[in-house]
Amino acid sequence: MTQAGEEDSDSRPGLLLRLVKDQRVAFLLVGGFNTAFGFVLFVAFDLTVGRWLDTTVNETIGSLGTLFCAHVIGVLIAFVLYRRFVFVVHGHVLRDLARFWSVYLVSISINAVVLPVLVNIGWNRILAQLSILVVTVAISYFGHKRFSFRRTEKEEQS
Repeated sequence: MTQAGEEDSDSRPGLLLRLVKDQRVAFLLVGGFNTAFGFVLFVAFDLTVGRWLDTTVNETIGSLGTLFCAHVIGVLIAFVLYRRFVFVVHGHVLRDLARFWSVYLVSISINAVVLPVLVNIGWNRILAQLSILVVTVAISYFGHKRFSFRRTEKEEQS
């Protein structure tokens, strides 16, 4: 029987880890997909919400609105993909989601400061976001590996 917010335990690794057999490679594959998908979301929101906010309010709010919309959807999708295909953990869904999101709060905080600055000095918003991704990808790997999906020895054995 499981407690609220937990799943039944299954000790088999996910399909992706059975195929590539290296968690770092699995992280890069899922992360590459997720980064590309998140960037497409950013572009889509830039062309819609961002442009509307640019004309309605200003470019800084347009940049932050675009970033926020893409962030929320991207993080939820990333959580499912990393949890299921890379770190393959069970139980503690809500705790893991809170930890996972806290790693992304570091990234989005950096992003929320740097993106408007780059846009205000004349950078194209999409190119600015692309350049910021380099830093935030490194932050996310170490944060997720060592914090989001970390399990004690006891939790891994149960």
